[in-house]
Amino acid sequence: MKNKNTIRKIESIIELLIMAIAYYYVWKHHIFDREYFYPFLGRGKYVLMGIYFLMMLVIIHLCEGFKYGYLRIADVLFSQWIGIFIVNTITYLQLCLMANILIPAGPLLWLTLGDFGISLVCVYVFFAIYDKHARASKLLMVYGNKESVGLKVKMDTRSDSYNVSKIVSISEGMDSIIEMLKEYDGIVISDVSAKERNDLLKYCYMHDIQTYITPKISDVIIAGGEGIHQFDTPLVHINTIGLTPEQEIVKRFFDVVLCTVAAVVFSPLMLIIALAIKLEDHGPVFYKQARVTKDGKVFDILKFRSMVEDAEQRPATDDDDRITKVGHVIRATRVDELPQLFNIIKGDMSIVGPRPERIEHVEAYTAAIPEFEFRSKVKGGLTGYAQIYGKYNTSAYDKIKLDLMYIEKYSFLLDVKLVLMTVRILFKKESTEGFDKVVDVDEILSSIENRESD
Repeated sequence: MKNKNTIRKIESIIELLIMAIAYYYVWKHHIFDREYFYPFLGRGKYVLMGIYFLMMLVIIHLCEGFKYGYLRIADVLFSQWIGIFIVNTITYLQLCLMANILIPAGPLLWLTLGDFGISLVCVYVFFAIYDKHARASKLLMVYGNKESVGLKVKMDTRSDSYNVSKIVSISEGMDSIIEMLKEYDGIVISDVSAKERNDLLKYCYMHDIQTYITPKISDVIIAGGEGIHQFDTPLVHINTIGLTPEQEIVKRFFDVVLCTVAAVVFSPLMLIIALAIKLEDHGPVFYKQARVTKDGKVFDILKFRSMVEDAEQRPATDDDDRITKVGHVIRATRVDELPQLFNIIKGDMSIVGPRPERIEHVEAYTAAIPEFEFRSKVKGGLTGYAQIYGKYNTSAYDKIKLDLMYIEKYSFLLDVKLVLMTVRILFKKESTEGFDKVVDVDEILSSIENRESD
């Protein structure tokens, strides 16, 4: 299907207009008739309707709730419900301020349920349109390093969008690959050397061939650069310092305020968890572990203890019998990480940033990949790019690229977006996969070759 982005925008506007009309109905029939809203008898109600529309647009967009046919249907639906809940909560507080009194919450609760229903219907209808008219692109994958073929396994999980039907090494030669391309909709360039990659990319760009490419670390750094237009020669200024002083001030203020509020709100839950841990085996409530943050500084990260005392420190799989009964619950719900709110308030961490790694992991990763040290330009975070877009077993090299994307694209709005998206990934089991799944590259290549010979 062509012009997917344009179609998504039209669908988004249609859905938001339906929700805005629902808000207007609730306002007119269940809220407006109260005496403290009579000043809004005229055009004021249309202004409120417009504000509601814009808030829905901004919040749901930040939650990535308009990516019909791009994300999975459950991800889009849950993202929209998060946005709807936030907007309707803000709207209720807004109306209370306007009325200078706590108004009944009933109408807004019914509006929220109605919006959930509108969202459910619209999302399923829009996805049905894609399922009916869209076709997975038939792709040729060109690889340099044999291990990079593992990308096919990941793309196969989205068979509705991608069909990597042939894999070929760059060693086959440009002429041979270009000839093969005539039979495909596009190309995936995975871990190919700079010169060959540039030649392929330019050819595809010239001939309007759909192209997917795995970026190198230098590509990510350049993408975050600022264009300089003082001369007739294009120049890009590369950010090498991480965050600017003013960005760090705003980020720190956001961390302290949000985490202080969160610590107060979640204090009853934290007390219950602490009591449950203590009652189960009478051991310590908290688990401390040395982690590395900005500029290589080491600090003790806090977690609720979820394993038996003195358990070996190694990656735990889902069936690890060293996990306590309480541990299974708090790990599954991610609340074992709530004590890190105090790490953030103290200043060891930030809400958003690269995941702080253990000392031995940093040393091992840096020895193998010197660029791993680039992540230390900002404080470690409770959530972040790699935590949201990656998985627990994402390779160190891919983590670097994801974390550098965050550093190079940093903005306050990006932090807000990642915090909102964190709510969604809390319910995604795939993001907590252990290290027990290994990709057999030779098996992938063999299966492709056998399929072609049939």
